[in-house]
Amino acid sequence: MDLSTVALPPVSEKPATLFVALELSKATWLVALHSPAADKVSLHRLAGGDTQELLTLIARKRDQAQTALARPVHVMSCYEAGYDGFWLHRLLCASGLDNRVLDAASILVDRRSRQAKTDRLDAAALLRTLMALDRGEPRVCRVVRVPSPEHEDERRRSRERARLVNERGQHASRIKGLLMTQGIRDFAPTRRNWRERLAELRTADGRALAACLTAEIERECRRLWQVIGMIAEVEAEQVHAAEKAATGAVQLSRLRGIGLTSASILADEVFFRSFQNRREIAGYLGLASSPWNSGAVSRDQGLQRSGNPRARRTAIELAWLWLRHQPESDLARWFQERVGAGKGRIRRTMIVALARKLMVALWRYVTQGLVPEGAVIKG
Repeated sequence: MDLSTVALPPVSEKPATLFVALELSKATWLVALHSPAADKVSLHRLAGGDTQELLTLIARKRDQAQTALARPVHVMSCYEAGYDGFWLHRLLCASGLDNRVLDAASILVDRRSRQAKTDRLDAAALLRTLMALDRGEPRVCRVVRVPSPEHEDERRRSRERARLVNERGQHASRIKGLLMTQGIRDFAPTRRNWRERLAELRTADGRALAACLTAEIERECRRLWQVIGMIAEVEAEQVHAAEKAATGAVQLSRLRGIGLTSASILADEVFFRSFQNRREIAGYLGLASSPWNSGAVSRDQGLQRSGNPRARRTAIELAWLWLRHQPESDLARWFQERVGAGKGRIRRTMIVALARKLMVALWRYVTQGLVPEGAVIKG
């Protein structure tokens, strides 16, 4: 049912608001509603994924409220970001609802005692949070920025590649661990002649590898090479996509020291968003500090680490690469002036500051076309 087509009574006053909070799970959906016509919360349990019944319920409750109040009723809904993704958000918005997707980790909880958790309590907490947002309290929780379907699909490549690279490392470590139990340390499973070398292997005490162990290592190597082939496919798709359209990833990859893979991660995870200033960038990446100032106590608790972990790891990696490939840039000189010949902790601390400055400089490069001072463009 399309709620945007439901007939409304003549507009005489400011529209009232019907608040709807959804507690989602695979089996059931718990719907909490607060109607402006009755000062109480009603709970309704639906089968998981039954959108038709959900829209019918909301339409019925809105009609009842409009009849009781003799004025239009606006519907505002929310649910936590999670397993269901964003398809439900798009469906609710297309049906005429003002929906919000909330970050579950940002919702306040009672810290006084052991926390009770049930679907009913969670739905009620969501409803209170949604009502606070409507009252004009934007800091009561974080609202997730929902990407477009096209952008959500495009960033699958960089995320899939990250998972495949992690899986490649797991297979390689498993193979080396199995061989280490036999005293073999020099086998490289990523070489193309791994089958021939596996057949020639001998244990440290001169014995041939046992049959079951050889079969297990062979299967593990086949899985490893299947993953390697998938990584090559994803990287080829990234190159093809970059050749078809001039995107932020292509622009970033023109700078020396930034490859297409890292540029794709930054374009997909960071620079598709709109930032107002450098502090917002640092906060999104989790590279901002966490001060503790209370009375006479003033100290820094370190990085927030509350932003996008995938983007934060990429920013730190690029900071190290920037020092190697852009040594004459102002950012690299700034780092060397403060660190000098220092090693260890001072370098690890300052590389985070460099990563933060580098992300701000790249943001200005993508949005305004300002090349970082002293940076070299690839020929």
